[in-house]
Amino acid sequence: MHPIVIIGSGMAGYAAAREFRKLNTEQELVMICADDAANYAKPTLSNAFALKKAPEQIVLGDAEKMATQLNMRIVNHTWVKNIDTAVQEIQLENTQGEASTQAYSQLVLAVGAHAIRLAIAGDGSDDIHTVNSLSEYKSFRACLDQRQDKRVVILGAGLIGCEFANDLQNTGHDVTVVDLAPLPLGRLLPTHVAQSFKDKLSSTGIQFVLGTTVEKVAKNADGSYSVALANGQSFTADAVLSAIGLQPNLALTAEANIQTSRGIVTNGHLETNQANIYALGDCAEVNGLLLPYVMPIMQQARALAKTLNGETTAVHYPAMPVAVKTPAAPLTVLPAPLNVEVQWETEEFEDGMLSKALDNEGTLRGFVLLGATAAKQRLSLTKLVPDLIPASV
Repeated sequence: MHPIVIIGSGMAGYAAAREFRKLNTEQELVMICADDAANYAKPTLSNAFALKKAPEQIVLGDAEKMATQLNMRIVNHTWVKNIDTAVQEIQLENTQGEASTQAYSQLVLAVGAHAIRLAIAGDGSDDIHTVNSLSEYKSFRACLDQRQDKRVVILGAGLIGCEFANDLQNTGHDVTVVDLAPLPLGRLLPTHVAQSFKDKLSSTGIQFVLGTTVEKVAKNADGSYSVALANGQSFTADAVLSAIGLQPNLALTAEANIQTSRGIVTNGHLETNQANIYALGDCAEVNGLLLPYVMPIMQQARALAKTLNGETTAVHYPAMPVAVKTPAAPLTVLPAPLNVEVQWETEEFEDGMLSKALDNEGTLRGFVLLGATAAKQRLSLTKLVPDLIPASV
């Protein structure tokens, strides 16, 4: 029997391998990845400064350790060039340009997502950092370590942009956040909560410049950058970080006729439209839902492990709140489903507020908890929210 092959060594790939090994210690497992296959939790990147964690301390295990731990063959620094669905085989090429093939009995796409990059003018635009991997984080840290002033301009006031802003501001950096939206986390929060969240972060010294975009990034003679905005403002930065969102990696899917929409389309069993090919993690659009967060990945990995082991199992999505790592404004968000019309009800506290998203029948469909007082209600509120994808009966 051919091995189960996992493409990707991120959180999703390792979670799938780990959960499968709990059920089956014998079936051959192979992981293919383009990087070094170091195992680490990507969410730790956005608060590693405050935790005083150097990049090398973030790694939980290298490829050798993980291969031993999971009884799995890991083929790193190798790219998948093509998936031949007819014969269930993938074509590979390593960094030396050597080609090979790998047959599979079942194939798991855990290929993740890449950071979206805007087309920005200026001779400094190629130096704009994104941090969606440990190697990118190392590059960003190395850049900041070389500079004395540590002025950082962040493009994007979404979840990752705000987490990095809080982490950098807390560790002696001078942070400016630029976004076209009128408020940070505008897609996740009702206006009044977003305003309060912004105020709390601003009080730490973070400068928000909203309702505009970056037009040009130019290099200065001293190694700094001039960042020109569409509204006419300009800032000097020692590093520019782009955190405007992620795009699922879909490069392998077209030639293999694997259906995609926003991500790789799967049903509730994480099956793609091609036999014996599954997807999970940041690349997977499960029953129309694309949720690039830790808890959905864990739910997916548990269900998929059973399916790969012969017990076809649908993924179950309970209500899964997201904790935003912004200590200056502790925030927990459970977004309401996009296709549900909701009204917000808000209760204010001295240190924040609680906002409930209620549908037309008065059912709680989501919530936002800002501050320590509101956070205490997380568990009780989560129990009241209907499952996103119900458990199979």
